[in-house]
Amino acid sequence: MATFDADDIMASAVELAGSDDFGSTDFREGLTVLCDSAGAEARLNDLGEMALRQNMIGGLTNRLKVVDWIRRHPEVAAEPVGAPLVVIGLFRAGTTFLSELLDQDRANRSLLRWEAADSVPPPSHSTYRSGPRVDAAGAAIDLLESLNPKIKVVHHEDAAGPTECLTLLGQDFKSLTWEAIANVPSYSRWLLDADHRSAYEYHRAVLQVLQSGGVRGHWTLKSPHHAIALEALTAVYPDAQLVLLHRDPAVLCASACSLLSTLTGTFSDTDHTSYIAEHWTRMLEVSIERIEAFRRAAPARRIIDVQYADLVSDPVGTVEAIYAGCGRELSPQARQAVCAYVNAHPRGRFGAHGYRLQDYGLDQGEVRERFADYVARYDVPFETGRT
Repeated sequence: MATFDADDIMASAVELAGSDDFGSTDFREGLTVLCDSAGAEARLNDLGEMALRQNMIGGLTNRLKVVDWIRRHPEVAAEPVGAPLVVIGLFRAGTTFLSELLDQDRANRSLLRWEAADSVPPPSHSTYRSGPRVDAAGAAIDLLESLNPKIKVVHHEDAAGPTECLTLLGQDFKSLTWEAIANVPSYSRWLLDADHRSAYEYHRAVLQVLQSGGVRGHWTLKSPHHAIALEALTAVYPDAQLVLLHRDPAVLCASACSLLSTLTGTFSDTDHTSYIAEHWTRMLEVSIERIEAFRRAAPARRIIDVQYADLVSDPVGTVEAIYAGCGRELSPQARQAVCAYVNAHPRGRFGAHGYRLQDYGLDQGEVRERFADYVARYDVPFETGRT
């Protein structure tokens, strides 16, 4: 059984970063719970033990560098992060595709995969999409996908492409990112009850650092994690423009189970199928419950609802509709870039992602009944032939 020690992981990060100032220590509880949960429950293989440890150390190392950069460049604290467009979920409903479309508009500023993990020094225009740090992140992606080629089919991200906010939130140890490596039930229960405010405050500080290098624009962000922490998100970003994607919940559950089985299965040789099916179906349910509670508590707060079917059938029109909801217009140049991206990136270009509910002991009729109120509320069309 693997053991992980919070003090040891923090000490390793301090040695790598050359600094011992983590800023706020709010991350410590989450780190400790994650260490205990992973050691007792995850049943990691040797690769998984190494990957989880390296990711924890890497996250804290970046945090140390970010805090040190802000200390040495106090003007960063005045960097404005105004009205970010935030895709809040639902998971497996096309959030990645939408974030890639938004990234084609150069008036936007995406959080890129490489810079989320290696934020200091902040990128300049010449290093935003290329350079040694981008190459290093690309090599790490290639290595992971060579260890499990199915990952590329299920969820591929380019090093210089937009990524989830999960990585930054994970550097405060309040993030679903850790559940993409390990099945950690105790940590997950803690996470759902945790106050996420400190994670979003750190998230905002990193965005300020990243744009201070000169690469600015209208921030476009995304993560299904946001659905479980909307109060914290909007407390830190009170003017955030929220976008929510909807899709047949039977497909969402099957796709999520497939994704998490693929990811965590790389790092554990134990069969976690039953847990994954129960947990991620419940996580979808919690996400919807919290979104609805947020809407009831803040009826004036607009959330732009988007159907997955519309996104797939008319991606350009969907982007234009989202912009209109935000009081923006898609420029002719940006529209052309979005069209070009759609034409150059056909669906399933890395292979077909097949998934079936029955592979996880789930019944389509029971899942759809469980989410019947959600389907009716948003008039979500059922998909045939996918589950």
